[in-house]
Amino acid sequence: MAQSRSLMSEDQFLCSICLDVFTNPVSTPCGHSFCMTCIGDYWDSSKACQCPLCKESFRKRPELHINRTLREITEQFKRMSGGVAGGVFGGEATDASAGGVGGAMADRPPRLGELPGDLFAEMKQRFQRPVADDSTASASAPSPECPAPGPSPAPLVPAPPCPPLASRRYTLSGPADSLDAPQCVRHHQRLELFCRTDQTCVCTECTETEHRSHTIIPAKREWLIKKSQLGITEVELQGMIRDRERKVQEIRASMEDIRTAAERETEGSVQMFSSLVSSMERSQAELLELIEMNCRAAEHQAEGLIHQLEQEIAELRRRSATLSQLAQSEDHILFLRSFPSLCSPLHTKDWSQISVTSDPAAGSVLRTLSQQVERFQEELRRLPEMGLRASAEHSLTRYQPKVKRVQEYAVDVTLDPSTAHPRLILSEDRKQVRCGDRHQPVPDTPDRFDRVVCVLARQGFTTGRYYWEVEVGGKTDWDLGVASQSVNRKGKITVSPAHGYWFLSLRDRNDYAFRTEPSTSLGLHLKPHKIGVYVDYEKGQVSFYNVDAKIHIYTFIDTFSDTIYPFFSPCTNKSGKNEAPLIITPVTLTD
Repeated sequence: MAQSRSLMSEDQFLCSICLDVFTNPVSTPCGHSFCMTCIGDYWDSSKACQCPLCKESFRKRPELHINRTLREITEQFKRMSGGVAGGVFGGEATDASAGGVGGAMADRPPRLGELPGDLFAEMKQRFQRPVADDSTASASAPSPECPAPGPSPAPLVPAPPCPPLASRRYTLSGPADSLDAPQCVRHHQRLELFCRTDQTCVCTECTETEHRSHTIIPAKREWLIKKSQLGITEVELQGMIRDRERKVQEIRASMEDIRTAAERETEGSVQMFSSLVSSMERSQAELLELIEMNCRAAEHQAEGLIHQLEQEIAELRRRSATLSQLAQSEDHILFLRSFPSLCSPLHTKDWSQISVTSDPAAGSVLRTLSQQVERFQEELRRLPEMGLRASAEHSLTRYQPKVKRVQEYAVDVTLDPSTAHPRLILSEDRKQVRCGDRHQPVPDTPDRFDRVVCVLARQGFTTGRYYWEVEVGGKTDWDLGVASQSVNRKGKITVSPAHGYWFLSLRDRNDYAFRTEPSTSLGLHLKPHKIGVYVDYEKGQVSFYNVDAKIHIYTFIDTFSDTIYPFFSPCTNKSGKNEAPLIITPVTLTD
């Protein structure tokens, strides 16, 4: 029995949490053993479910069962040591054990790795095992992760705070290596190497098995390399952050300038409109006063004429009455005396050329005023559009410098007659295309479109940046953009980037869209008269611009893998409504 006892040390049966002999020992999936109550309380009090020794984490809390073999060996060791309360496990020996094995253990000197009985009892007294239900005992409880007390015979002094884990662990296989470095889960060796092939830390035994042919370097060296790279990346990120913070400040300053300018514009516009309204009110009052004065003058003149006419009428009536009386008189002497004076003509005014009509100036003034109002209203309606154009030109200079830059990539584009639909009519210089009423007598080649009225350019692009401009004014329908060399040209075709077509369309005069699946509708406030097309082959970029207004319309980003050609479609002429041609115009650099 003593020989068996000498082969076993109590350190092999101590729980690393409570520092006492196992009680109902259980083993975790990583192979470490603890008291069932200790490991349960440890997991209940921690956020993550992990082993207190090797820190291996478990996604789901393991369902632990008592290790019966380890419990039987522990119970046998307790009986050999004289019980839990005696021997080297602290406490005073019972009377029954004084002369037995316990007494022999108390009398023998401590072996290497064991504590003297009195020192172990003192530590047991100062570091009591915590009780879960007793709140008062927690103050004197040792940390569950403090290391086991060593065999030093020196008196106890207040110890510094314990590390998170014991520096050594004890299992049935004996003491293990230091826990300063993580260990391999499969081989329980330190992860001192790094596999660059799989980008993971490995141990020495891993390099001899599944990582045999991989690139292996010391983990510390890889750490230093990665750390230096991390420092460089951090510096780059900080520089990018500073650049963007400066850009944010610039944009905010620009927004403040814009708000200030908008307030100034608003104040000036309100003041100008107020002055205009006041001026119109004054003009209205003066015009009404003039009309009233003219009316009164006309009335005064008419009243004078009427007064003169009434006097002459009264005089004529008196003479008429006298003549009537003279005609009825029988006195021939009186008749002859009065007749000469009564029949002599009266001194009256010739009224045949006198008339009173309406003032001709009144109608002309009204007509002139109506014309002025119409012109003024037209200018007022154009005012927002002019302001929008001015704002677009201003933003073009400051915020859209790309328009001028793309014009610097201008290329001379000409139409390819061998690809034109039979109804299309091309100019001699190959710069214009329109749709005719009937098919032209042209050969049916594989390159020619036979159903869609479109044509490609002679120039194809496989790299670089290019820009051209097309006049579209006067048309109700058109398509402009680029197409891949390998597109289907016979029969009905599907137009979309997935089928090798990237172009902008106009339908029914006002319906602008980029041809995707489904189409991307574009609400344009200003109807473009000339369209600029810009292509960056490497970036897969196709952009469209309103050349006259200098405004960006739309940009589509894709990947080009084939030669692409400028694409033109004037669409059908719609019985003459859409007969205007598409015209490739020279590019002029803007100031």
